[in-house]
Amino acid sequence: MKGKGLIQVYTGDGKGKSTAAIGQAVRAAGHGFKVGFVSFFKDPVVFGYGEFESLQKLGIRTSLFARRHPHFYKKINLDEVREECLNGMQFIKELFQDQSWDMLVLDEINIAVRDGFLKEEEVLSLLEAKPEKLELVLTGRGATERIIKRADLVSEIKEVKHPYEQGIKSREGIEY
Repeated sequence: MKGKGLIQVYTGDGKGKSTAAIGQAVRAAGHGFKVGFVSFFKDPVVFGYGEFESLQKLGIRTSLFARRHPHFYKKINLDEVREECLNGMQFIKELFQDQSWDMLVLDEINIAVRDGFLKEEEVLSLLEAKPEKLELVLTGRGATERIIKRADLVSEIKEVKHPYEQGIKSREGIEY
């Protein structure tokens, strides 16, 4: 990738934040960029590997951390979730050492901050350590004001209407 990489944030209460980031990753890969997709709180054992398999077929490296969120797994150890999130942060810092990356998506990292598994300062420090040419994409509800202020592009996905309201459950291949 040529030039300076920016920081993008996709946040809000509507559906489509991860989908937008996946689209961004696919577009970048289609232009020959080296892309990584680091996901928090996505459990493909439960929800399927569809998006991850598709990304991998396009040469996008996928990595998953803290696959289980306490909202869905009530008996999970919160300290272990924090530790898994920190492992994800360490992994991202290691990726930063390899200057060949053009784009990294940090899917649902805002959830990790919102729910206290990562500290806002930890993520802000990560943003400051970002290699200059690296495009960094953060997703998840509840992006903090300071993360929003630090970003170069912020899109808030707003829910106007959702099939859940009509009793339609999540559908494989559409919502997950």
